[in-house]
Amino acid sequence: MSAARPTAGLLVDRHGRVARSLRVSLTDKCNLRCTYCMPAEGLPWVAGPQLLDDDEVVRLIRVAVRRLGVTDVRFTGGEPLIRPGLVGIIAAVAAMTPRPRISLTTNGIGLDRLAPALHAAGLDRVNVSLDTLDRERFVQLSRRDRLDAVLTGLTGAAQAGLAPIKINTVLMRGINDDEAPALLRFALDNHYQLRFIEQMPLDAQHGWDRSTMITADEILTALRSAYVLEPDPAHRGAAPAETWLVDGGPARVGVIATVTRPFCGDCDRTRLTADGQVRNCLFATTESDLREALRAGADDDEVARRWRAAMWGKRAGHGIDDPTFLQPDRSMSAIGG
Repeated sequence: MSAARPTAGLLVDRHGRVARSLRVSLTDKCNLRCTYCMPAEGLPWVAGPQLLDDDEVVRLIRVAVRRLGVTDVRFTGGEPLIRPGLVGIIAAVAAMTPRPRISLTTNGIGLDRLAPALHAAGLDRVNVSLDTLDRERFVQLSRRDRLDAVLTGLTGAAQAGLAPIKINTVLMRGINDDEAPALLRFALDNHYQLRFIEQMPLDAQHGWDRSTMITADEILTALRSAYVLEPDPAHRGAAPAETWLVDGGPARVGVIATVTRPFCGDCDRTRLTADGQVRNCLFATTESDLREALRAGADDDEVARRWRAAMWGKRAGHGIDDPTFLQPDRSMSAIGG
């Protein structure tokens, strides 16, 4: 454990972890209404003046990369593809020295149209959310009839050269929990990397119930009904997914067991919301405001100092199993994954 809060250097916390991966939410808005994220009517969106503009986003990323040791930048939302300046932001980040690895998490709608420009700008790869291959279930889960658009987006990303393409899947009890083997077959046939994610308490409705969540063990049991899974000998490092070799490999499938198998001890992430707040944990109940520091004239040294201070206070774990756990007021769409 570090003895004192650092005033220079990397983003470290009092437990000795170093944040090298930055998740940047570009908008809290989304063109789907997934039941595990937000209500059917949507949410009160962040007002335009409160959002970081393109130059502010790029400046904060530059501080993170040049002064704080960040090596990976992931753009999220909401749905980042609906951010008008997305291509320009990615191009500016790709031009930085040192150049970070750049990825994006999306629902895939419109990705076929944007993928060539995103790749040309410097985007390295994408994660695409896909919870079902059944059209009616897609509508039930997302409240929108857009499955064909997501599948077309995946194809377009592959054709544009964005690789590897990862698929993120949340299984919901009684809705799509019987699809694990079929989703893995789809991923294997198309050379995508599939990762199942345990449903987390980040819905705007605060309706999450651990007793109804599909656990990692249940997911693995379902997959083993159709495939032989062996533990991946490669060390996962700070990656959130535990991976297994499928039928002897080299294909792999991952499970992100945030709830039942927390990986907080290896976490290397820092998060920036679309309105310029630093979050040191996905489940944090407090934030640190960098937007107002920028707009008040703070120089890069001051911004970096504030960011280090925000990360120093990171808790040892998210505490979901603690009776005192409080779900964050913000939903996943507002936090950014």
